[in-house]
Amino acid sequence: MPPLQNMTADVEVENIGGIDATSVEFTPGVTILAGRNATNRTSFLQSLMAALGSDRASLKGDADHGSVSLTLDDETYTRELTRTNSDIAFAGNPYLDDPQLADLFAFLLESNPARRAVVRDDDLRELILRPVDVEEIEARISQLQAEKRSIDKQLSELSEAQREHGSLEEEHARVTTQLEDAKTDLEDARETLQTAQQSDTKNTGSDQLDELQETQSQLEDVTYNLETERESVSSLEDEHTDIEAELEDLPTIDEDELDDLASEIEQIRGRKRELDEIISQLQTVIQFNEQITDNGVTDLLGDEEAAQTEADGGSITDQLVADHSNEVTCWTCGSEVDTDQIESTVSRLQDLRQEKVQRRNELNRELEELKARRKEHTTARDKRSELEQALETTEAELADRTDRIAELESQREDLLEEIEDLESAVEADEDDEELLAAQKEVTQLELKCDRLERQRTALEDDIEELESRLEERGQLETRREEINTELEELRTHIERVEREAIEAFNEHMETVVDLLDYGNLARIWLEYRHSDGTGDGSFELHVTRQTDDGTTYEDSVRHLSESEREVTGLVLALAGYLVHDVHEEMPFILLDSLEAIDSERIAQLVKYLEEYASYIVVALLPEDADALDDEYQRITEI
Repeated sequence: MPPLQNMTADVEVENIGGIDATSVEFTPGVTILAGRNATNRTSFLQSLMAALGSDRASLKGDADHGSVSLTLDDETYTRELTRTNSDIAFAGNPYLDDPQLADLFAFLLESNPARRAVVRDDDLRELILRPVDVEEIEARISQLQAEKRSIDKQLSELSEAQREHGSLEEEHARVTTQLEDAKTDLEDARETLQTAQQSDTKNTGSDQLDELQETQSQLEDVTYNLETERESVSSLEDEHTDIEAELEDLPTIDEDELDDLASEIEQIRGRKRELDEIISQLQTVIQFNEQITDNGVTDLLGDEEAAQTEADGGSITDQLVADHSNEVTCWTCGSEVDTDQIESTVSRLQDLRQEKVQRRNELNRELEELKARRKEHTTARDKRSELEQALETTEAELADRTDRIAELESQREDLLEEIEDLESAVEADEDDEELLAAQKEVTQLELKCDRLERQRTALEDDIEELESRLEERGQLETRREEINTELEELRTHIERVEREAIEAFNEHMETVVDLLDYGNLARIWLEYRHSDGTGDGSFELHVTRQTDDGTTYEDSVRHLSESEREVTGLVLALAGYLVHDVHEEMPFILLDSLEAIDSERIAQLVKYLEEYASYIVVALLPEDADALDDEYQRITEI
């Protein structure tokens, strides 16, 4: 995040919450939105949240379209809200692509999950770990483990190849020596033959000897080809056996089962869409009621209706506050109800929404499992088809090479017979046995040299191939170390987040408790509790108090005052803000609904939070705002 010391934030809002239209400008540091209830402070914070990426904003009651823009560092971020049949659609280019971290730990309005978790004694560990995709981590671990097994197998094969390389080098040296000796012997044999030919005046068997030499060369070629084909057949038979074994290990996939999986996936998607609709409707109702408790009903009436009400008996706000400052007009039946009753209803609606969200998450998991099964089945089906085709190809090639072997064996038999006849003819026609013996020696040595040359070339090719494979060894070992490092980081990631969250909360809570001086409140701290079974552990919140004589005792979390609970929730949010490095992507912390905390403590708390974000925007009543530093920016009209 670039330095923001001199970056002015310009915000323009239209038809969001209770706001018709407004434009607000503020600079980095603490900005106080000072004013009474129903002055659109919360609506402005929600508008700012929307521009930053959150969906926790509502349209003005009489509007079908609203918008907000945030200009920061010469970049403008926009959000458009449009009312649909049963929901609000969001569009535009907000500051954040994914607002989850900010919604949890930076946008600290009354409905903020971290604040509510402490107030309602919810699962604090789940809240802190919510941004951590445990399933994705586990999937990545499985992926890396599979890659590591593959690398280990390759390294094992390369170790065997290294030993084979040594054997091939030794064999190459032996064949080279034999070839050099054979070439020397061939030179000697050729000299002997030349001498014998010079002594032979008749030269009666030279044609037959040439034919015998040519036939023997043909026999050598056929023999070499025959050995090559037999080696190929042996390799193909091994490949055929491997394919058959792999086919036996593959499950047989029923197409009907694939169809059933596709149908079940579509059903779950339909149920998920229904839950999305319900969750969206609940969120709209929750936001609407929160707006009522914060702003009253003035902003929800049309201009003419509001004007008539004021003409009949003064402002709506004055009427609501006159005799029952804690009551508002119910938007469903028109009767006056206590705000605590609405807040209680909102709390139950939030619980219901959370249940629906959890059920949607369960459906998401079921959907991913089914999709994984379908993918596994289709992969196995495709693999079986591929292997069956490979098996057919291998069998066809085996048949072709077997026929070729039979053909070469027949040629070899014919050549052996022809050589035998030629040798007999030469022996019958040649009077000079010395010339015949010399010719045979040369022919045999030429064939031997040719065979050794081929053998040495084949060995050189094998050595070159092995050396090429062995060059990969360093890369594989490096990648294996990288995988081990990443696996260690992934396996300890959740534990690290848990540990750092507890440490951050305990450290900041200790400072804040000392700073705010809550009388006999000595300490509020988190402890990690291991599960008795195989499940995950939990975060247990402890409260320690101290008597006048210095005796400390553990108290119940339920006995925390409303002010103490609110402060604890804010510190929990700060711990999440720091542990998940929210400051790296979100320069704002927004605060609202701090009335449960007295003015002096609000001032101390805001000052404490000031160093953790470039922009602190806090909505306060005038009397609470008066207790804060005069140098802070103040906005009194929205």
